Amino acid sequence: MTSPLRLSTVILPIHRWHDGGRARWQRAEELGFHAAYTYDHLAWRSFRDGPWFGAVPTLTAAAAATSRLRLGTLVTSPNFRHPVTLAKELITLDDVSDGRITLGIGAGGTGFDATTLRAPDAEPWTPRERADRFAEFVTLLDRLLREPADVSFAGDFYTATEARNLPGCVQRERLPFAVAATGPRGLRLAARHGQAWVTTGNPKLYAEGTPEESYAALRGQVDGLAKACAESGRDVRELGKVLLTGFTPDFHPVHRSGRRPIDSLDGFVDFAGRHAELGFDEIVVHWPIPDSDFAADEKLFERIATEAAGQLGR
Repeated sequence: MTSPLRLSTVILPIHRWHDGGRARWQRAEELGFHAAYTYDHLAWRSFRDGPWFGAVPTLTAAAAATSRLRLGTLVTSPNFRHPVTLAKELITLDDVSDGRITLGIGAGGTGFDATTLRAPDAEPWTPRERADRFAEFVTLLDRLLREPADVSFAGDFYTATEARNLPGCVQRERLPFAVAATGPRGLRLAARHGQAWVTTGNPKLYAEGTPEESYAALRGQVDGLAKACAESGRDVRELGKVLLTGFTPDFHPVHRSGRRPIDSLDGFVDFAGRHAELGFDEIVVHWPIPDSDFAADEKLFERIATEAAGQLGR
């Protein structure tokens, strides 16, 4: 069973809504993207000193400004969210959008999201604690969205007492989860709870690796997902496989070839086609941002959106 390759975009929440924000989401729909996502952070990398708006209000506004485009986060994490309050926001988003929301969800990292709500001298969560929290977070959130009345839960990190999320999601049994994972434990979580799996590749290869090494690493992740699904008694073909581009050696600003896949239509088609052969059925590209790692020619970006899918057999 082969799924058609879908092209999606991620629009960073850096634009005032009435000064380019709304226009980008509407243009994403006009261009025919399958979905448009945004990042769910308190602040992020080099964008920390500039405008950065909240993901949930941004997606709510985007839902009201569009009618067909799928919308979602890439990704939400436990770093500054609680499953009970997040579930309430998600059922509202799903209602406003009439069932067009996908929740990208991951374990989170060690950046601003992990420190902003904590005391300056607090010890950071270890990788194991982040993984433990993530597993509990996803398990509880899954219940809250599937069971809209009287969910009680007492875990090591999260508690819920008779939580209610009536009337529940428009999408049944709940809105889809796209679980970001690279290691065995996260892949098992994706196999159990995900309707899709998300990866950016192996981050250790971004600056120093080669496209060939990255491709091999992604193949290993795809194989790991298949193994996790087999262990869970699930057909791996049931899960969408999402590659968020921009973080593999091919996209590095000083990539040794001098040309990134996003710099030409043929280059992008070749990149996407090769990764589709690994099993990826959704490729996500960043909306161009001048003077950043995501700088790109906007006219070429629009050509990729409108022409690449046809060449890839969508």
